[in-house]
Amino acid sequence: MVEHHRRGIAAGIAAGAVWGLIFVAPGLAPGFTPLQLSAGRYLAYGIIAALLLAPTWRAVTARLTAADWRALAGLGLAGNIVYYVLLAAAVQAGGVAMASLVIGLAPIAITLAGSRDRHAVPLRRLMPSLALSAAGLACIGRDALSTSGSPVGLLCALGALVSWTLYAVWNSRVLARAGTVSGGQWSLLVGVVTGLEALVLAVPAFVWTEGAHEAAAWWRFIGVVSTVALLCSVFANTLWNFASRALPLALTGQMVVFETLFGLLYGFLWEARLPTRYESAAIVLLVAGVVACAVAHRGDRPRRAPAGAQPQPLP
Repeated sequence: MVEHHRRGIAAGIAAGAVWGLIFVAPGLAPGFTPLQLSAGRYLAYGIIAALLLAPTWRAVTARLTAADWRALAGLGLAGNIVYYVLLAAAVQAGGVAMASLVIGLAPIAITLAGSRDRHAVPLRRLMPSLALSAAGLACIGRDALSTSGSPVGLLCALGALVSWTLYAVWNSRVLARAGTVSGGQWSLLVGVVTGLEALVLAVPAFVWTEGAHEAAAWWRFIGVVSTVALLCSVFANTLWNFASRALPLALTGQMVVFETLFGLLYGFLWEARLPTRYESAAIVLLVAGVVACAVAHRGDRPRRAPAGAQPQPLP
């Protein structure tokens, strides 16, 4: 079981490393709106997911219940469509550092949300981890919030945080009870449903939006959203689903900090600069917070739920 936890932690870190790319993606396709970036990414995600799932579509979907389909639709909106629209708007209005900072609050939000789940580590044992994470985020925010000139960007980032927290908690609880499909199959199903939702979003994104782009800009846009869809939606989501099943929810929440760390790293590379003293201190504190959380969970062993036990209610 210890080895299973280690693999779950590794999968969570790898997912964060890939997800960090989403913070620089809006800058790779300048001139396109958050709606267009979200619609393009999830149309591509839906197409890729449908192709990968096609050989086993009937067998997989035959095992799904009506509740599973409702969960897929809700997760597609909360964790994909709404989240990425708000995040892209936050990056464009407030910059990579500010957006990374606010999304970096997700480990604290998810850990608190999962602190009352079955077999969760008591909150008092998580306080050192939460304190270190909060201190690290305070270091990042010292300059980021004071130099960000757009309150709209901050509000969008906070909205993205709420959307992502809902997705992470909801997805973990659904996966805990949806034992008929694998984490990879579940990720692809979310992709197919999200692709259908993106079709609806495509109308206001591409038809009702003013402004024209040259052919080269469109090809660049297609390349960016397709790459983000394949890496961040298909590959990283599969890693995250493995981590969600291998780790307690409170520890899974701490893994999200790596999305922030890698997002900042990619942002520094994009801006061709080194981190400041406060940013360097924040990286150390955030990593220490994750290590402290892992230590708090050491020795805990998930126990099999008694027969007839009811699943956790969805938020």
